[in-house]
Amino acid sequence: MNFELSEEHKMIRDAAREFAQELKAGAIERDESAKFPTDFVKQMGELGFMGIMTPEIYGGAGMDTLAYVLVLEEIAKIDASAAVIVSAHNSLVLYGLNAFGTEEQKQKYLVPLAKGEKLGAFALSEPEAGSDASSQHTTAEDKGDHYLLNGTKNWITNGGHADIYLVIAQTHPEKGHKGINVLIVEKGLPGFTVGPKENKLGIRSSDTHSLLFSDVQVPKENRIGEDGFGFKFAMKTLDGGRIGIAAQALGIAAGAYDLALAYSKERKTFGKPISEHQAIQFKLADMEVEIEAARLLTYKAAWTKDQGLPYGKEAAMAKLHASEVAMKHTVEAVQIHGGYGYVKEYHVERLMRDAKITQIYEGTSEIQRLVIAREILR
Repeated sequence: MNFELSEEHKMIRDAAREFAQELKAGAIERDESAKFPTDFVKQMGELGFMGIMTPEIYGGAGMDTLAYVLVLEEIAKIDASAAVIVSAHNSLVLYGLNAFGTEEQKQKYLVPLAKGEKLGAFALSEPEAGSDASSQHTTAEDKGDHYLLNGTKNWITNGGHADIYLVIAQTHPEKGHKGINVLIVEKGLPGFTVGPKENKLGIRSSDTHSLLFSDVQVPKENRIGEDGFGFKFAMKTLDGGRIGIAAQALGIAAGAYDLALAYSKERKTFGKPISEHQAIQFKLADMEVEIEAARLLTYKAAWTKDQGLPYGKEAAMAKLHASEVAMKHTVEAVQIHGGYGYVKEYHVERLMRDAKITQIYEGTSEIQRLVIAREILR
């Protein structure tokens, strides 16, 4: 085992850390106004973050999952909304296209997405199909040379600003989850409407929308994989996505810890910095231990994927633990700040609000426990 990062990984981490500092100045304002960070997304594309795991021949940076995790961790320390834009785009859209798309699909869609010229979104969740992803009510009726797409998708990250959507829909209801397909859908197709932006508790500058499809004609060549491959596509894609959310949660927790540690050295009570009070020292010690454990789980999940090994359990473990740690220790960071932690200018209350969603999306904590249990009992 080698726990030291390579020079290349250190370089990408430092580049992401430097970029993240640029995000900090307007993070509070973007959070309050729920403003999508368009200019920063363009900048992340120029830095290679929007196609970090995609091979260079398709316009990406050609780096590994660990590099991707390092980028997400550093960005999420400052702005979790920007991190999830990168995560959903890379893990849920580019990965699936690269792994399962045809050469024609890769040239047409993957290349501009990997270059950061276009933004992607993954549409799986529905009003009645969240944790039960197999219960798809959106339909893709086979019409010979095209599919007729009808239905509604909920909670779609990048939903308003995306150009390309991977939409999961049911074609053969009698086959259950084996009758589901995944279709590449371009924004602007007749009958495709983006619903209003959700007004959320956290990650507010990441846009989350419903998508509505009414007799949308999608060309047959836009189906990824064989007929009925959609559910398997979604499950394989979500495994990688969970590593991304683990990295986001890790970054949120680490960012809150950094702020709490710095504040504890500055704030004085009873004539000395609060960091000299044992009660605060114990909080900081617990934060350090649990965040480092989350980091090791997340890095291991990334390493396992990069080795070509089965990584579903590792991804679920990393996502479960990192999200629990993020929620627990952002609350502690607010507590360490006292009254100042409750006001926006100190950033920790925003990180606390951002942390909650990491326990919910791309599989709730309960679903992660189910995945882990199935693996260990198999």
